Amino acid sequence: MTKIWRETGFVENDPWVIETDEVKASGQQKPLLGLDELIAKADESNDVGLGVLIKPADDVRRLEPYLSRLDIVAVAFPAFNDGRAFSHASLLRQRLGYTNELRAVGDVLIDQVPLMQRVGIDSFAVSNATALKRLSENRLPAIPHHYQPAVRDAEAGKGYSWRRQAKPAA
Repeated sequence: MTKIWRETGFVENDPWVIETDEVKASGQQKPLLGLDELIAKADESNDVGLGVLIKPADDVRRLEPYLSRLDIVAVAFPAFNDGRAFSHASLLRQRLGYTNELRAVGDVLIDQVPLMQRVGIDSFAVSNATALKRLSENRLPAIPHHYQPAVRDAEAGKGYSWRRQAKPAA
């Protein structure tokens, strides 16, 4: 069972659905469209409040003209060893200026949640049993030191080791 988690806790009645051959959005649900499908729909209508699912091979820069019309962008993590969605999230937040909901979907593991948050992901579709348990207990793994800047600053001191300055000679 997949649950949606944000820093404030689990979300009840999330309207967004990734459509498949077996699952279709119905009633109050809204579909997360594929990139090409979203662009086609946006070009032929003035709809707002849309959602899109970005797969690893998609070019996220193609979303730029449509970002103001999106309520959510979901980035897919199909496997533990496929980190392209980290780059997609970072591009959306830092270069394209996307400010609405950014969701991780797919293989969302507890160890990666803090790293996903650092690149700007703010909601998570979680189905992994260990991750669900730890998130329900509010037990995120700690990453005390970061070596590069990101969308979210490091908690402790907001400093970076590579920016240290040598002490002046006495």
